[in-house]
Amino acid sequence: MSALPQPRLPRLPRVRLSARWRWSLWSLMVVLVGALLVTLVWLAGRYEASQVQSKLERDTADAVADVRNGLTRNIQTLQALHAANPATPAWAAEAAQLLRSHREWMRIEWRDARLVTLLFADTPYRQPVFARLGRANASADVAQACTNARRISAPAYSASYFVPQIDGLGVEVMELCMPQVVAGEVTGYLVATYSLQEILTDMVPKPLARSQDVSFTEADGTRLALHGSARRGSRIFTAQQLVDLPGNTLVLRIDSWRGAPDLFPNVLTALVTAMSIALVSVLVMLGKDTRRRLRAESDLAEALAFRKAMEDSLVTGLRARDLQGRITYVNPAFCQMVGFSAEELLGHGVPAPYWPPELADEYNQRQAIRLAGQHAPPREGFESVFMRKDGSRFPVLIIEAPLINAHGVQTGWMSAFLDVSEQRRVEELSRASQDRLQATARLATVGEMASLLSHELNQPLAAIASYANGSMNLLREGPHAMADLEVAMRRIAEQAERAGKVIRSVHDFVRRRDQAREAVAPRALLDAIMPLVSLQARKLYVRVETRLQDGLPAVLCDRTMVEQVLLNLTRNAMQAMASAGTADRAVLIQVRRAGTSEHSAKVWLEFSVADHGPGIPDEVAQQLFTPFFTTKAEGMGLGLSLCRTVVEQHGGFLGFEPNPPRGTIFRFTLPADSGPA
Repeated sequence: MSALPQPRLPRLPRVRLSARWRWSLWSLMVVLVGALLVTLVWLAGRYEASQVQSKLERDTADAVADVRNGLTRNIQTLQALHAANPATPAWAAEAAQLLRSHREWMRIEWRDARLVTLLFADTPYRQPVFARLGRANASADVAQACTNARRISAPAYSASYFVPQIDGLGVEVMELCMPQVVAGEVTGYLVATYSLQEILTDMVPKPLARSQDVSFTEADGTRLALHGSARRGSRIFTAQQLVDLPGNTLVLRIDSWRGAPDLFPNVLTALVTAMSIALVSVLVMLGKDTRRRLRAESDLAEALAFRKAMEDSLVTGLRARDLQGRITYVNPAFCQMVGFSAEELLGHGVPAPYWPPELADEYNQRQAIRLAGQHAPPREGFESVFMRKDGSRFPVLIIEAPLINAHGVQTGWMSAFLDVSEQRRVEELSRASQDRLQATARLATVGEMASLLSHELNQPLAAIASYANGSMNLLREGPHAMADLEVAMRRIAEQAERAGKVIRSVHDFVRRRDQAREAVAPRALLDAIMPLVSLQARKLYVRVETRLQDGLPAVLCDRTMVEQVLLNLTRNAMQAMASAGTADRAVLIQVRRAGTSEHSAKVWLEFSVADHGPGIPDEVAQQLFTPFFTTKAEGMGLGLSLCRTVVEQHGGFLGFEPNPPRGTIFRFTLPADSGPA
């Protein structure tokens, strides 16, 4: 009985061991097959890459040969022109004909032995290549080529150089110089200007350029000219060869963009068989996944359509930026607000195209602080100034908030913009109405003073006239009327004194602040007007700067009147730039020590207000300070006249001068107090 179970005991471990061995074999086979397929794919890729590289090397050699042959043929063509007499009109016609036949030539020149240009012709296919900077800037390259040509007694080339064009672009060119030798003496040179871009276009075979990038490069890889088709594929193959020219050496480079390498047909068959087996099991899963995807896409399309309709109905501009400051989204309202299309704005960093140039530095600093996350934007928003595509400025109210993705991570900033131009216009109309009311009140005051003078002076003047007539009658009566004549003359004197008192009283009323002078620091005068100046500057998009010399003493003046002078001059400067549409809208207010008077040691301070406006014409400058003369549609003509009167009452002088290159500077002086400011 004990012998029966003995043969069965070892069979169980054998079964388990056999199953494990089979799984190990299958796993090893799968690994070997995978390794074999990977090796075959790698070898196939290496083989195809070597074939592509070999073909590219042959193409590069053929292209270099074609370029050399083309340049040689051009030299032979130029030698025929070189043999002609430049003094005949036929030379210019032949040169023009050659330029029409050879697009690679930008210019042909005939120069004497001192390299002075005698005749030249430009290509008819573009603007003159040296129209922007002039031919003199390339004289060194021409001299280099002609020196080499004279040394080797054969045509020579110069190094290539870049020539900017009128349209903002540029062209890489090189010079070919051919000396004319008569009886062993160099009598002149024929200089031809080559375009490297046109050499590639005309001399490189067209099939190469249709499928590859052909370029001239420097030794360090810097591209000088490029010709070819758009890049296709993810792999690049490069071949380079030197183009040795007398006096210059170029590197011809061909780049070929290819996709993944093709495999051997048998490997493809094996891969297709293996993938076909896998596809059968995957199709069912793909069917289910496709149905789920279609439902998700339908829901997403409805959500996008709803969002698009909502965005198109908004009048508030929306803009999204990433953490690097690049614009990732704009809605139609924002594009309409700034005048740029979405394609012009998306992906744009700093400075933004709708930033005014004079405020770009300030906005750049503000955005750097915002992107660094140091300060959160105020919830009520902040005001700024944007520039439309046509150059016009307009105020906006900006409200910003962090842009959080579905994972709760901040990916940028979302901004909302409101155009507050209409609101500012209404506020300005209100301020203008107040200014007109104040001007009307001032005119009424002037009328009252004039009426007061005419009324008060009427009686004394009438009395003086009566006494004068009576005195003349007494003089005719003879010496016995001397007593009455003395009384009449006394009455005349009394009435004249009364008239003087009337004039002085009205004069004191007009100049009632002459005695209210005090020592005021120059900085205090500027600080007092800056709130009003800033309000006007924000409306006109003007930047106001102040500069004060260190250690300035106080000014002895009527503070209110001097502040009015500064305010009038600053407003005139801002309005002049706004009406002229000046791009650099900056007003500079400076205060410095003017020195001492010629007759005393009294110290004076000079105040100046400089703008970049259109300046003052000569016909206007002659009567600029004349009362009631104005160039403004709503002006009264009393502002500058009042300013000069106030300054002269303080003993100073008010004048103006040009502000090169554009604008005007108004300067006036005021006496300084003996004590420190």
